[in-house]
Amino acid sequence: MADEVDLILAAWARELPEVDVTPLGSLSRLSRLAKHLDRARRDAFAAHELEVWEFDVLAALRRNGRPYELSPGELIRATLSTSGTMTNRVNRLEARGLVVRQPNTDDRRGVLVRLTPAGRERVQAALADLLAYEREVLAPIGPAEREQLADLLRSLLAPFERN
Repeated sequence: MADEVDLILAAWARELPEVDVTPLGSLSRLSRLAKHLDRARRDAFAAHELEVWEFDVLAALRRNGRPYELSPGELIRATLSTSGTMTNRVNRLEARGLVVRQPNTDDRRGVLVRLTPAGRERVQAALADLLAYEREVLAPIGPAEREQLADLLRSLLAPFERN
């Protein structure tokens, strides 16, 4: 079954037959798939009145477990954002009643960001919709292939995420 990337590869092979463009086969497909998945995520989250960044922050808090709280620094690391960006994001989420700031009893100068019940409910509903969509995306391949795909993608991603 041919796709758009096959057409791109064929065009390059015709125009530059001496150039090995095979890396485009995998990475262009990954890039195109990422764009489709990003659009679907935006739609899934919008149905729950969330932006992608809002979901990311709320999800980081939720998956941390009870009491669903993290320091701003931990949120920065979990969401790959900056300090200034995180301050703005927490302010906006707090204004919407999805998180609250609380004093950090371990660090008098610090605060903890805690997920509210409304935030927990919202992020869990958005996650359920996202997972339903992602199961559909992965449906054409079997469980063993899904595991193999995850392993291969982990190998490709690892060099980018080493600290």
